[in-house]
Amino acid sequence: MTENINQNPEQKARDNIDKMLVEAGWIVQSKKKVDLYASKGVAVREYQTDVGPADYVLFVDRKPVGVIEAKREEQGEKLTVAEDQSKDYAESKLKYLNNDPLPFVYESTGVLTRFTDYRDPKPRSRPIFHFHRPETLLEWFGQVKTLRARLKDIPELDETGLRPAQIKAIRNLETSFKDNRPKALIQMATGAGKTFTACTFVYRLLKHADAKRILFVVDTKNLGEQAEQEFLKYQPTDDNRKFTELYNVQRLNSSYIASDSQVCISTIQRLYSILKGEELEESAEEENPNEKSWQWQKKEPMPVEYNAKNPIEQFDFVIIDECHRSIYNLWKQVLDYYDAFLIGLTATPDKRTFGFFNENVVSEYTYEESVADGVNVPYDVFTIETEITQAGAKIKAKEYVDKREKLTRKKRWERLDEDYEYTSNKLDKDVVNPSQIRHIIKAYKEALPSIFPDRFDENGEFEVPKTLAFAKTDSHADDIIQIIREEFGEGNDFCKKVTYKIEEDPKSVLNRFRNSWNPRIAVTVDMIATGTDVKPLEVLLFMRDVKSINYFEQMKGRGTRTINFDDLKRVTRTAKHTKTHFVIVDAVGATKSKKTDSRPLERKPTTPLKDLLGAVTMGVQDEDLFTSLANRLIRLEKQLTEDEKAKYEELTEGKTLNQTTKDLLNAFDPDLIQSKTQALVSQIPVQDRTPAKEEECRKQAQNELALCAAKTFTGELNDYIVNVHRIHDQIIDTVNTDKILRSEWDSFTKDKAEEVVKNFKEYIEANKDEITALSIFYDQPYRRRELTFKMIKDLLDKLKLEKPLLAPHYVWEAYAQLEKVKGNPPAGRAGSPKNDLVALVSLIRRVTGIDQQLTPYNTTVDKNFQDWVFGKQAGALKFTEEQMGWLRMLKDHIANSFHVEVDDLDYTPFDAQGGRGKMYQLFGDKMDEIINELNEVLAA
Repeated sequence: MTENINQNPEQKARDNIDKMLVEAGWIVQSKKKVDLYASKGVAVREYQTDVGPADYVLFVDRKPVGVIEAKREEQGEKLTVAEDQSKDYAESKLKYLNNDPLPFVYESTGVLTRFTDYRDPKPRSRPIFHFHRPETLLEWFGQVKTLRARLKDIPELDETGLRPAQIKAIRNLETSFKDNRPKALIQMATGAGKTFTACTFVYRLLKHADAKRILFVVDTKNLGEQAEQEFLKYQPTDDNRKFTELYNVQRLNSSYIASDSQVCISTIQRLYSILKGEELEESAEEENPNEKSWQWQKKEPMPVEYNAKNPIEQFDFVIIDECHRSIYNLWKQVLDYYDAFLIGLTATPDKRTFGFFNENVVSEYTYEESVADGVNVPYDVFTIETEITQAGAKIKAKEYVDKREKLTRKKRWERLDEDYEYTSNKLDKDVVNPSQIRHIIKAYKEALPSIFPDRFDENGEFEVPKTLAFAKTDSHADDIIQIIREEFGEGNDFCKKVTYKIEEDPKSVLNRFRNSWNPRIAVTVDMIATGTDVKPLEVLLFMRDVKSINYFEQMKGRGTRTINFDDLKRVTRTAKHTKTHFVIVDAVGATKSKKTDSRPLERKPTTPLKDLLGAVTMGVQDEDLFTSLANRLIRLEKQLTEDEKAKYEELTEGKTLNQTTKDLLNAFDPDLIQSKTQALVSQIPVQDRTPAKEEECRKQAQNELALCAAKTFTGELNDYIVNVHRIHDQIIDTVNTDKILRSEWDSFTKDKAEEVVKNFKEYIEANKDEITALSIFYDQPYRRRELTFKMIKDLLDKLKLEKPLLAPHYVWEAYAQLEKVKGNPPAGRAGSPKNDLVALVSLIRRVTGIDQQLTPYNTTVDKNFQDWVFGKQAGALKFTEEQMGWLRMLKDHIANSFHVEVDDLDYTPFDAQGGRGKMYQLFGDKMDEIINELNEVLAA
């Protein structure tokens, strides 16, 4: 029989094709036993045409609609060569029938399959995972135009309510569709409105291209809920109804896909489980696969299989959100399954992302561009360094220390038998030093008034800006929260944890963090590290490092969102203006550590236990994986107490840890697999036994053993195993106290500083003839008396609009790296608009050569005032103390507002001292002369 199979590769291919057709709902018949009434879809083998027998002719409701050209498996790379042959059959006349050319044409080896719809504009074959169902071909056959033809008819985009980058992305994407490009990538900076862009083109595809169903893929449940909210609130510009009044949106939380849903939102994890025919716990959707367990690098990934309830034509378009992390390894199979256009959305693509999408980048919109456009805000870096964060510490032998279980946080007192020395990378994992955390939090609290100097209320109380702290682990987050509440002297509501594991509803906490005054500080591990939109955020406190450059960029993206002044004021009452920037407080060197492109996990002993557990839970069947996990659990079994073993058995409904280990090892035991295989083969009639079927039985046996082992592991059990692991007991180091080494703004590199100064000079030069304020600086000195507050305010507004990365405090810091600066910047790092204006004038004076050294404008005014007074009083004129008081008020006004008019004397601070009448009383007819003289002299 083996020899027969080897001699008939064509028959082997046809057997596979028959199996695939049956799975897709077709009945396969021989040409001698044709019964087109037997089913909706009938595939007839060797049907005669006027150019010879076609391998298969497809009939739906007794109408011929397509052909299949079968080829041997080893001819897979030559399928495109067979296109002319299959097309000839499709265009031929079928025996007994006066048919038109058949539109649906397949070439298949039973392993690889290609499909062409010859009614498409410029018909082009494409690879498909499986055959389409008869109902699908019947529906397509009845359409006046194919989907690809309808895409060419999409009307011009209405730009109302769209940003330029969104307009470009949608237009280029639709051009890509019209060119029949199967994959397209939209790179759009975090905060630039990727999901809104997606809602817009999804609406247009449903309305104008009559798309049947569109899939929106995310990789965490949280992002799925956020996408659902975007669709719920999306309002088309050409219809008074909301999107969800026009189309049905379904977020999948089971394997059921409603027949009437036009937009489905699902995690990639759930789709994989659906295609595997397995249920999925919601906990498996909560964590970001970018760094998590199911990136186990497998020799042979468990392949997805055809699922008749979820056929390949289920979706016309698949949108992959955060596609830089959800298109590889296990997940790539899911995306390859569907016969659909693929659209990737990401802010941070890497080389693999570009490669997956065939380098068809329809739109690139970087963070720098989004800042320049005012869509996002820039950031500053404030660095906190402590001694222990940098170098770790040593606890000497015979010291008594607390040891804490991660699971219960229960402490026990132990004496160290030998010195325990730890490095910084063990902090908050194997060892916790409360002093280290406390010093960072204290330094942050003490620095806040200088970071946000304008956030004091009328009672002199400082209002903490909305802050998101990134912790290493759930346990680390608990330690941070406790110390934040203590150091800030606040209660529970002030600082909250936002992770999937909190008792309180995380969505409720997140909603309050976003929309209410409290909490002021949120601490997270992963839940809102990526994707989640919290616009009022003004500080990101990094207390964990991250090695993936993409993940780091995503984390930074939490702070980039713009927010209008009224919305910011609603949650931060002391805000004086709209959000102009955010601050990264780097307490662990996250902004300086070496970053790499994220890579899948390798098989090696250092793979964390949590990742091994997660990979098994997600259905990965790999011998190295099962063996590695079994070995870890064998060691664990020896360390557990009886109570802990009892808890384990409670979570596994009676299965011991020892039995769990045996199941893992049995999954790849050759003798056991052989025994089970023989039992399965014995159920097949002898005459039907073939090597191919025996191989199927072997795979089934191995799969059943693997499933028996894997089904034990659930999200709750995995958490228990990780947390109960004795090796993860934490030493609490209360012996070594920490100290601050550095708490200050991060410095520019020399090259970066030179680039910023150069860009600022070029901008000032380029606009000197267009902007009144600049033309005054470039003119004769006497004209500077004409400079007004409004002129400088207009210049600052224009600068913010056109070049937000050239904010005055930012340029000031760049100058400070290159030359000696007199005094401190007038604005501090985040001053009020008025101080930004003073800083801007100081910088312009330096650029235009008025000042040879960058000098705060108020310092220049003070010096000029001193010289003026000295010159006036050098002769007989002597100012009284009351006159000097008025002159100093005029000087301060010019220092901050650049110009003073007689009318200004009617307002603060002059009105409280008697206004213009008082000044006239003091200076008489010399009043106007003095005002004009001060405007000119102080600005010199």
